[in-house]
Amino acid sequence: MAADAVLARVIRSGLEESTHRGNVAVCDPDGRLVAWAGDPRREVFARSCMKPLQGAVSLAWIGGGPTDREIAVICASHNGEPAHVRTVRRVLARGGLGPSALRCPADLPLDPGSAARIRAPTPLFNNCSGKHAGMLLASVRAGWKPETYLSPGHPYQRRVLAAVLAATGLPGVRVGVDGCGVPVHGMPLASVATLYARLGTPERLGRLAATAARCADAIRAHPYLVGGRHRFDTSLMEAAPGILAKEGAEALVCVSLPELGLGVAVKVTDGSWRAAAPIMIQVLQQLDALSRSQLRRLDAFARPPVLGGGRPVGRIEATFSLQRRPVAP
Repeated sequence: MAADAVLARVIRSGLEESTHRGNVAVCDPDGRLVAWAGDPRREVFARSCMKPLQGAVSLAWIGGGPTDREIAVICASHNGEPAHVRTVRRVLARGGLGPSALRCPADLPLDPGSAARIRAPTPLFNNCSGKHAGMLLASVRAGWKPETYLSPGHPYQRRVLAAVLAATGLPGVRVGVDGCGVPVHGMPLASVATLYARLGTPERLGRLAATAARCADAIRAHPYLVGGRHRFDTSLMEAAPGILAKEGAEALVCVSLPELGLGVAVKVTDGSWRAAAPIMIQVLQQLDALSRSQLRRLDAFARPPVLGGGRPVGRIEATFSLQRRPVAP
């Protein structure tokens, strides 16, 4: 079995102080592994990177009504800024529901400025509240009990599992519990990359093709609602509007590249977020997926500074080359 690879180095005052290991998978919509680093078959939980597909399942049962902004927040891991919270409330209101219906844990906004204005944590500020609001609205519209939507046996969650299997082509996945309480799906990293390749060609997603396409369009149209201030996935989509990007917990980052017909999944082994953006940008650079001007806009994410005494004294840099399958003559 392949080992996790050293993908990023932490340089302080000219000395390599730390390294981050991880794995990269780049796949096409047929599930072929096009490029990789480390072990692309390493099993991971898809965490919030599954939200675009979960959003497509929600939208299939919600039907008409939600705006693109509301769909974007259904697929979001948002900062809890006012724009995010207002949009989550609108999704809930479509089902005649209020914040008390949310079963995600109470939390403070991820955005420090927004958190400073909040007296107490509530589920509404949880970064997954948009996803939960979409699940609740889908359950109300379908006539399923909204109170038990977290259960793996709930009709909504059974349909998500079926969608995961269909979208990845896997015969089965490991089912666990995500940080927000909903079922989470474990699979090889390459299967996550395949899913993201298919999000760029949603006709490959069968019965969810139309709703997956609408989720992808909404995410790209409203990247700020997907993350928010100072978030990598938001900044990447703002710099490169054709790309769909999504962050997941424990330093999992996924990207759909429709123009190249590829999906990319990056996982940092130790779960450290400081290494995730430099690694993903290095992958995209090696795939020629970003222009020079786009790379300049993302430079702060590509080479985050290492501080000493409050000033830069080093950097975090990605240091690897993708392996690629030889091209047949």
